[in-house]
Amino acid sequence: MKEKVVLGMSGGVDSSTAAYLLKQQGYEVIGVTLNQHESKTNKDIGDAEEIAQKLKIEHRVVNIFEDFEEKIIRYFIESYNNGETPSPCVICDDEIKFKILFDIADECGAKYVATGHYSSVEYCEKFSKFLLKGVHSIIKDQSYMLYRLDSAKVERLIFPLKPYSKKEIREIAKKIGLDVHDKKDSQGICFAKEGYKEFLLKKLGSRIKSGNFVDKNGNILGRHEGYQLYTLGQRRGLGINLSKPVFITEIRVSENEIVLGEYNELLRDKVQLLNYKFNVELEEILGMKLLARPRFSSQGFYGKLSLEDNILYFEYEEKNTHNANGQHLVLFYNNFVLGGGMIRMEYGNFG
Repeated sequence: MKEKVVLGMSGGVDSSTAAYLLKQQGYEVIGVTLNQHESKTNKDIGDAEEIAQKLKIEHRVVNIFEDFEEKIIRYFIESYNNGETPSPCVICDDEIKFKILFDIADECGAKYVATGHYSSVEYCEKFSKFLLKGVHSIIKDQSYMLYRLDSAKVERLIFPLKPYSKKEIREIAKKIGLDVHDKKDSQGICFAKEGYKEFLLKKLGSRIKSGNFVDKNGNILGRHEGYQLYTLGQRRGLGINLSKPVFITEIRVSENEIVLGEYNELLRDKVQLLNYKFNVELEEILGMKLLARPRFSSQGFYGKLSLEDNILYFEYEEKNTHNANGQHLVLFYNNFVLGGGMIRMEYGNFG
């Protein structure tokens, strides 16, 4: 009897090829497409259904519009309204996508859940358990996004794309006749194709109000269009001309002010972690040299965790400008994902 595996299918080339590879490995594949749109049909669903028919695998569509609106859209909007820079994909993977995939797996007696992520699960001798492991040789390594998945889920994950590059996956898809072999990768935020600013303008409406750009001493430098439309570290698109390059170094929500300063004012060597989650015992890794990635695109910086008055901090060995309130700091040991948390910076204290 074939082992069952539930596969998340987005209609893209990665998950479609993952379905083929799993079938080649002898699994009974059940493809699941999650639809976060109000409409019950769209091109991605159609592509996923077509691939499932071609590969002769079971396919289900789960409509998650209301749950997605409540948990992800609201979180995204409120984060920007609080002057933060959210990471909706991290939260969605943990609270919606993988929750549903594992619920379906349990319901149909499938031992495993698979996706088209470029990641890996391997046994870590140091901590005597299976952990996510970053595939850092592949530019599209996605282990960062999955850090909040707990150990019980991690041990049941299969990543069939682990040994491949994106180029190789497209070649396999083309060779076996999948029409999505040259389908473009999704860009930006899946629910804000028009761009996050336009999305926020539509959703926040009158809550977005013009205010002042100021320097760190409070001197007015110009006018902004609403603090929700800007992010920490931003340089371009400020609509202001000064005699030197300036960056957003702080967003003061209560005053509706955006502080502009020099690049070095963004440097931090210590951040607080909120709502953190680890798949190893925290006590085991306090004081250990770890690699921290403060954003998805970051190659990472080394440093150590510390607990001070029951508050968790990460202190970098070298200052960097990659941190922003609301982003996620993900911690690695020898490419194994240990966990992480949401970044909180205390302005003026750690510069």
